[in-house]
Amino acid sequence: MFESLQDRLGSILNGLTGRGALSEADVSAALREVRRALLEADVALDVVRSFTEKVREKAVGAEILKSIKPGQMVVKIVHDELIEMLGSEGVTIDLNAPAPVVIMMVGLQGSGKTTTTGKIANRMKSRDKKKVLMASLDTRRPAAQEQLRQLGVQTGVDTLPIIAGQSPTDIAARAVQAAKLGGHDVVILDTAGRTHIDEPLMIEMAEIKRKSNPHEILLVADALTGQDAVNLARNFDERVGITGLVLTRMDGDGRGGAALSMRAVTGKPIKLIGVGEKMGELEEFHPRRVADRILGMGDIVSLVEKAAENIDAEKAAAMAAKMAKGKFDLNDLADQLGQMQKMGGMGGIMGLMPGMAGMKDKMAAAGLDDSLFKRQLAIISSMTKAERANPDLLKHSRKKRIAAGSGTDAADINKLLKMHRQMADMMKMMGGKGKGGMMKQMMGGLANKMGLGGLGGGGMPDLSKLDPKQLEALQKQAEAAGLKPGGMPGLGGGGLPGLGGAKLPGLGGGFAGLPGLPKKK
Repeated sequence: MFESLQDRLGSILNGLTGRGALSEADVSAALREVRRALLEADVALDVVRSFTEKVREKAVGAEILKSIKPGQMVVKIVHDELIEMLGSEGVTIDLNAPAPVVIMMVGLQGSGKTTTTGKIANRMKSRDKKKVLMASLDTRRPAAQEQLRQLGVQTGVDTLPIIAGQSPTDIAARAVQAAKLGGHDVVILDTAGRTHIDEPLMIEMAEIKRKSNPHEILLVADALTGQDAVNLARNFDERVGITGLVLTRMDGDGRGGAALSMRAVTGKPIKLIGVGEKMGELEEFHPRRVADRILGMGDIVSLVEKAAENIDAEKAAAMAAKMAKGKFDLNDLADQLGQMQKMGGMGGIMGLMPGMAGMKDKMAAAGLDDSLFKRQLAIISSMTKAERANPDLLKHSRKKRIAAGSGTDAADINKLLKMHRQMADMMKMMGGKGKGGMMKQMMGGLANKMGLGGLGGGGMPDLSKLDPKQLEALQKQAEAAGLKPGGMPGLGGGGLPGLGGAKLPGLGGGFAGLPGLPKKK
């Protein structure tokens, strides 16, 4: 979502950091460009004005430390103000109230309220181990109540039985009563929306609020609606009173201005963001991490969290045992590619690594994007069990069959086999040091650089034992360990950590050790 803003701010601030000294005119010229970049990203005018004024005040009178260039000082000030604008601390949904805690979802029609209700309930059930009841109060939209019931079946969360003809306020009262009787910890009320804000909608919302006494009122807004979402938040807050915001479609290609403006304009925290269609694609909103991503500083904490969620410890241990014997077949390669896809693919991983955000375009230009992984997985899926276990069986006639089955050609199959051979050779050399495969090694190396302990010797931090303050401290530890924008320590030429060399194994060398990119001249 923030890619165009990231590119613009990155080029403006890079122009400053290269200089030994900065005049007031330099700062003013840079801030003019920052103002233009923010306005083009659809950030509210008064927010932009306040932001640039604060940066100017601090930058012009800033004490410059001897060890820091003035340009770097300005980048730090912009970074700090960006965090301030987004809300300095991440705020989660507050469940600190007598059970059942009532959460009321409000917003316009089509903003994703019902899907978000399902996602929040699923998150509370699986992460927080809460017993949740969902109730649809939307009696106007056809099949709205049925949609929520289906989401409940899909996620294994209880839903309030549908009784035809009941009013929204009656359903709200019945939901709270049913939650008390059923021993539920949380009840989520999915209210009706309209295509625009009108008086009957606001009266209905106020009546539901009076009847159900919600502890949290979350406004669900579509991040792609731009400045209109800010006016929407203001109106709902004045009439109903909201406690937080949930932004949906943050994975879209919108300009991101609404996300940057809403916290500053309403003073209400953004609590959660929807980053995809699936039930698990809901994330907490961390202002510091978002600011780091916008300024191209990466997001180590999110990367480590993603790895901990997606790397299967049992599979990793089984693979480590195979590698100790020097075995690495095409099934193992498919597992590795699958894990990378779960973590957001190569582009997603690069976007979270310090100093690597700008690599995504170069990788895409070289044809190294996630479609390459999908193609390789399709090739492996088209093989028989025996062929995956023993790639030496693949002669010309078998390759023709696999190419026809996977929609590729013999050249693609040969590239995959070459990559597998090189990785297998590397695994043999590593012997017992494999400890769980490429993704595990990569994240293990990254965690070790931060001085963190590991899971089963693989170097992965056990995030379940870390509290939120320790997680936030990871970013600072990473920077202290030298994981700063523009370079990562000990990578012998810019490869990925924990892989013992300058490039991802077997992917053909190239720029900064990333596969398939042309070598520097």
